[in-house]
Amino acid sequence: MPLTRKAYRAAILHSIADPAVVGIEASYEYFEDGLLVTENGQISAIGHASELLASLPADIQITHYQDALITPGFIDTHIHLPQTGMVGAYGEQLLDWLNTYTFPCESQFADKAHAEEVAGIFIKELLRNGTTTALVFGSVHPQSVDSFFEAAEKLDLRMIAGKVMMDRNAPDYLTDTAESSYVESKALIERWHGKSRLHYAVTPRFAPTSTPEQLTLAGQLLSEYPDLYMQTHISENLQEVEWVKELFPERKGYLDVYDHYKLLGKRSVFAHGVHLCDDECARLAETGSAIAFCPTSNFFLGSGLFNLPMAEKHNLNVGLGTDVGGGTSFSLLQTLNEAYKVMQLQGARLSPFKSLYLATLGGARALRLEDKIGTLHPGTDADFLVLDYNATPLLSYRLKQANTIAETLFVLMTLGDDRTVLQTYAAGNLVHQR
Repeated sequence: MPLTRKAYRAAILHSIADPAVVGIEASYEYFEDGLLVTENGQISAIGHASELLASLPADIQITHYQDALITPGFIDTHIHLPQTGMVGAYGEQLLDWLNTYTFPCESQFADKAHAEEVAGIFIKELLRNGTTTALVFGSVHPQSVDSFFEAAEKLDLRMIAGKVMMDRNAPDYLTDTAESSYVESKALIERWHGKSRLHYAVTPRFAPTSTPEQLTLAGQLLSEYPDLYMQTHISENLQEVEWVKELFPERKGYLDVYDHYKLLGKRSVFAHGVHLCDDECARLAETGSAIAFCPTSNFFLGSGLFNLPMAEKHNLNVGLGTDVGGGTSFSLLQTLNEAYKVMQLQGARLSPFKSLYLATLGGARALRLEDKIGTLHPGTDADFLVLDYNATPLLSYRLKQANTIAETLFVLMTLGDDRTVLQTYAAGNLVHQR
């Protein structure tokens, strides 16, 4: 057997708990001069270099980084593959934006060659930005998901994706039927779910674009395959919330639509949740469902401010989402920059350690993958990043003034972007080098 054990020396930081639950000091581990050891795609040891170096074999390869921080890979709990080509589209709020930009862009994914080209660009962008796991919307076309999973499998990435189910209130060229969406999703599940490090998500776009028949079949898929994911949108925009009331007058509210069709559960992730009420947060938490907090997109589309303190009060799992193309950056560092401002506008604080938690362990918990990703604990997948303190002249100068790891972390999250990510590792393999 060739030696696959490798070691990486730098400052090392990871979340080990939610600061909102245990307090800031107990929520992270930091090694100023740390050592991370990987073997066969997993982390085998983490600790102070002074304590671990003596235990390593003499011939082990040690990569030593100066002025750098190793963290777990970032986790994006909401993003759209087929919207890569329309990021930064001008001038609309959610419903008009879908009709003007999104649907025409997604129609191109009927062509497998186009889907393959965009999947390659999309995965490169994720890795350049330090995202090692994402929960991904495809288009309505099964080939969008095939193309994404084919590209992800080649790099042994842990990814989750699904074909959009959409049988009404969208252009004819972009709708499926309740029955075809069930059959096509089932075929994709059989082909991909649980293969390598890949997982499938049942993906009704949102309540307005699915008939009751389609939502019923989405719930049926979840009952047939108990470890599947489910992803959709909820309460993003006030117009959208009103539209759902008109379409489903018999239900108590937006969340109740999904609840009625048995779409809530431990692997269900609802994007946005900007306009949820207390009762809805309580019900999401009770069912083990999660919210993807997408601050950049919520600002860009004028949707509103997500109430993180309310989610925390209910112990609701929250991950972070870039929501490209409603969001304007693949970077979770930039997304955290926006998340901080969302809290400021509500008179609340977002500590850098809570931010780190949202981008890593919080996302892993939202996806029920905390035993595999989101920390640097021994036995987890070796998905990690090297962040460069000298990535830009301003960052380099600013970090020389930082006296604590809290300050360093906050500066990385306000001034950092894709340039800050020196290297990205997935399953112990180098998958991006700046």
